[in-house]
Amino acid sequence: FCFTDCSSLTLVKIPQSVTSIGDSAFKGCSALTCITIPTTVTSIGSSAFSGCTSLSQISIPPTIKSIGDSTFLGCSSLTQIVIPSSVTSIGEGAFLRCTLLTQVTLPSITSIKKQTFRQCSSLKRITIPKATTSIESFAFAGCSSLTQVRIPSNVTSIGDYAFDNCYSLKEVIFDEN
Repeated sequence: FCFTDCSSLTLVKIPQSVTSIGDSAFKGCSALTCITIPTTVTSIGSSAFSGCTSLSQISIPPTIKSIGDSTFLGCSSLTQIVIPSSVTSIGEGAFLRCTLLTQVTLPSITSIKKQTFRQCSSLKRITIPKATTSIESFAFAGCSSLTQVRIPSNVTSIGDYAFDNCYSLKEVIFDEN
């Protein structure tokens, strides 16, 4: 909770001595536009950047292993994010209501948790990683611009309403087997 609701904070440079960003660390910092996370950081806590409505750029280093629940919830200015291959888990609702998010590169995660991309209304296309075995409830619900989804053969379960209100969805491609 170190910088929670610091609504005038615009820029943060995290020092190399930091190894993790805690829960709600920058929650509600509505003026924060850009953040660079150093390579010493291995985890980002729950709601760490939730409500950072001006955050348009974030650089995530290849040392990150986990992204907590609701980490980027409501980051409505974020347009794209590349999640490094080192990430093995992404929490529930991590990108919920990131309404301008158009492009996401997902690492080899085994599960897409509940509400991970719910209401990402600008997201047009998503490729589910081959390592993924489950897509949980409401994972992509409300992604009204989503036109194509590729689901790998390792997926054994798709939760309730996973693609609810995906009005533009025209093509769902299931890999063989």
